[in-house]
Amino acid sequence: MKRYLEKNIRQDLDKKIILITGPRQTGKTTIAKMLRPELDYLNFDRSEHRLSLLEKSWDRSKDLVIFDELHKMKNWKSWIKGIYDTEGIPPSIIVTGSAKLDTYRKVGDSLAGRFFQFRLHPLDLKEINDLLAPENLDSELDKLLKIGGFPEPYLDGSIRFYKRWKKSHLDIILRQDLIDLENVQEITTVETLIELLKTKVGSPISYSALARDLECSDKSVKRWLSILENMYVIFKVPPFHRKISRSILKAPKYYFYDTGQLPDDLGIRLENLTACALWKTIHFRVDCYGEDMALSYLKNKAGKEIDFLVSRDKRPQTLIEVKWRSDTLSPAFPIFTKHYPDTRRIQVVKELSREKTFPDGAEIRSAHRWLSRMDI
Repeated sequence: MKRYLEKNIRQDLDKKIILITGPRQTGKTTIAKMLRPELDYLNFDRSEHRLSLLEKSWDRSKDLVIFDELHKMKNWKSWIKGIYDTEGIPPSIIVTGSAKLDTYRKVGDSLAGRFFQFRLHPLDLKEINDLLAPENLDSELDKLLKIGGFPEPYLDGSIRFYKRWKKSHLDIILRQDLIDLENVQEITTVETLIELLKTKVGSPISYSALARDLECSDKSVKRWLSILENMYVIFKVPPFHRKISRSILKAPKYYFYDTGQLPDDLGIRLENLTACALWKTIHFRVDCYGEDMALSYLKNKAGKEIDFLVSRDKRPQTLIEVKWRSDTLSPAFPIFTKHYPDTRRIQVVKELSREKTFPDGAEIRSAHRWLSRMDI
């Protein structure tokens, strides 16, 4: 099936190096191989391919060459820059990886001005609706809440398959990628950190509290969280503040790319799934159209909170509150709209008798309808 990024990547193939990143097993290699019928493929994880990469020996008569997991090569940026600067395009060049390729700044020259980046996310309800046009969107949402949106388990649809898949998926990240890329030896502690984070989804994180639980320093906790972000296990949603320096000092929230990893609290899973859909849409707008968008949350000194704030050009644009069951608008909306009167206000509800709009523009929307459109 054609993924949501395919058209935009195809348009840029003859212009720049294409970097495709995202969580493991979201389909990065699959989408890359679908773009051109004539291609050569080299994976740094395979010993026979590593020799070809060192020799720079691939079939240049092909339309496309794909370098998979290239970020594991020492000084990979200088290496690929040299190829691009001396040989140019064609063939088109795609570099794929299951880590943030702009994070691993090995010694060497920058790729600035030579690449376009695309971040591929798991399936969400909008992409499922666009691709498969299911008859019952609400049942598809239930399925996403149970097993997440990674293509293989989602298309299989079996809880039994998903439970086995998610264990091996996380094991590969922890016991292969973390060691290869970050030389992390405290695997058991990182596993415990992940389990702690699963119970704190939707809540601001205290680094010092996590450090006490793990019996380590705040600095170690921050480092491990950063690594888990770089490996696309979790992503951070900071509090919104017009002064970025103040926002950085306040407690962020963390969400998982794989909603199925979370405990069986449907309200928390719905919030995590909504966060994933918003994050995916923002990355799409940034990567494909160069828009300046960001995701944060709002919380005042009295503890009143709005789950998500989408901002554009650093200006608040949309406030989003997520509820499992509610027919009344959150009382937090008027508190914050005093400060941000021009924002759109949307309450997303899973179990809702009917959708509503109000004279001041606020909306209450069914989760399955709104998530299948994702209009922010």
